[in-house]
Amino acid sequence: MATKTRLAPRTALFLPASNPRAIAKARTLAVDLVILDLEDAVKEGDKRDARHAAREAAGTFGETPVAIRVNGPESPHHKSDLKMVRRSAASYVVLPKVEQPSDVVNAAMRAKKPQLAMIESAAGVMNVGQIACATGYRVDLAGLIVGPNDLAHSLKLPPGDTRPALGLSLQLVVLAARSRALWALDGVFNRLDDPDGLAAQCREGRALGFDGKTLIHPNQIDIAREAYSPTPEELEEAEALVAAASGGAERFRDRMIEDMHVAQAREMLARAGR
Repeated sequence: MATKTRLAPRTALFLPASNPRAIAKARTLAVDLVILDLEDAVKEGDKRDARHAAREAAGTFGETPVAIRVNGPESPHHKSDLKMVRRSAASYVVLPKVEQPSDVVNAAMRAKKPQLAMIESAAGVMNVGQIACATGYRVDLAGLIVGPNDLAHSLKLPPGDTRPALGLSLQLVVLAARSRALWALDGVFNRLDDPDGLAAQCREGRALGFDGKTLIHPNQIDIAREAYSPTPEELEEAEALVAAASGGAERFRDRMIEDMHVAQAREMLARAGR
């Protein structure tokens, strides 16, 4: 079931559950969601210790919600990861490489936590509408996350800037999320020494309809937050529109507005804490 009252994160930081220094630093960061990673960021020999570390760390971030990304269904660690998440103080479980609704249903039975499903393959994109509608015992899908690196590999894209080729896939994820009132989080940006490129991709993601960005380095947080936040001009416009609206279709400044525009403006102001 979709829970419409959750406030979508603008910034979601992945960090290895096996790295205590990264976890300690993350407690000092102004990030909307911390994702403790048991999958790609952890070596095979460290998986068991990382699982224990994630459980210990999950409840130590104060008001910042924590998610735990488990290993995928094909991994021998998958079931143990989900059982640990169930016992932990994590708010969410992140499911990698989701390709069909049953992946969400099966994980829900073990983790019993709200889920974030990662769409990282051609099969995942083709089935994303069905995934967004997954129902079953304790299924509580909170959102969808794009995994651009694995998705590019699945699509057999050549090395380089794969973003243009992923455009249709990105939009399909947003459409599926919006159809069920779920979060839609854009994927990570790999180039750590390109803040301008990150900012541009975040602006593009917001224009596509994404709620926020998943990140891999603390230095990316401020850039993503700014890009996914309403500008002062947008907030002024929204406040003026709400104040001027009297119901129905009417003229506001140089355009026509109706109740839908008022609702959109109120949503933007609420997201900004106005």
